[in-house]
Amino acid sequence: MKELGLFGVTIPEDYGGMGLDLTTYAMIVEELSRGWISISGVVNTHFIGSYLLIKFGTDEQKEYFLPKMATGEIRAAFSLSEPEVGSDVQGIKSTAKRADDGHWELNGQKMWVTNGLLSAVVFVLMKSDPKADPPYTGMTCFITEKEPGATENSGDFAGLTIPPKIKKMGYKGVESTELVYDGYRCPPERILGGEEAGLGQGFRQMMDALEVGRVNVAARGVGIAQRALELALRYSQERKTFGRPIAQHQAIQFKLADMGTKVEAARLLTIKAARLKDAGERSDLEAGMAKLFASETGKEVVDDAFRIHGGYGYSKEYEIERLYRDAPLLVIGEGTSEIQRMVIGKKLLERNKI
Repeated sequence: MKELGLFGVTIPEDYGGMGLDLTTYAMIVEELSRGWISISGVVNTHFIGSYLLIKFGTDEQKEYFLPKMATGEIRAAFSLSEPEVGSDVQGIKSTAKRADDGHWELNGQKMWVTNGLLSAVVFVLMKSDPKADPPYTGMTCFITEKEPGATENSGDFAGLTIPPKIKKMGYKGVESTELVYDGYRCPPERILGGEEAGLGQGFRQMMDALEVGRVNVAARGVGIAQRALELALRYSQERKTFGRPIAQHQAIQFKLADMGTKVEAARLLTIKAARLKDAGERSDLEAGMAKLFASETGKEVVDDAFRIHGGYGYSKEYEIERLYRDAPLLVIGEGTSEIQRMVIGKKLLERNKI
């Protein structure tokens, strides 16, 4: 992926990237996910980190991080969730307090961090003003550097430890970890956008990034669904029952018809959301719709392909078994389907006020 330049797909050419648009990136993510969804996870959080820098970072922050991120020399992660906080981001408990020397001291536990161990930089949301009302106005995004692969950081990065990787049902090709900040010191120039412009803006910045992240997750849903459809089409023509391939049974054909239709619909929704964002138009509603439909499609089409495989689908000798374990992640990560429905309903009403 480094050789192909995939870590810098959306990073501007001035910083050593390709400068491609979100639509092209979504197509790349679909193809990666068609092969192995874990690999798309390696570039997903990296992509969100670069998006945050490109849109909100200071010139110094961009010049320091983006060239190394574009080549894949360093990998990025981002972190919102905590052991007790998932969808309710405003409920985070991790804190950032300004020390006497102007540095910020970060304390708290973060959870479900993709690339948490092997990344060199983590964009982390912290509560910098616990008394802020509403709470989201007191949150700040800090750019925290760390040593890739180190479970306990030292020197300039002391105060950050990474417990053993979380054992998961699927999505095993990329690590998911906790991050424990305990007295980690972050200089004020590592507040995203600088202290003057970035303090208290972390929630807004992260929500903006999640909008493009949802297009990314939608593309992953399309990719895994596409692969499941391909496997089902092949297996149903090879497997015979009652003297003929199961693909000739109407029950299987109906399944395949629904699967193929859902994949195409999910792909079109995803491309529309990406194109709107590329055109500079509002895409919060469309990104939510794409993420909801494509992630659910990924899970449903994989489930149908699994059923078509019968007993063999349960065997690790067949690829569909891995897809069956990987797909559920999509309806949870970067906003559950329930949260997407809340977002979609709210945005529909906002756009259609009477």
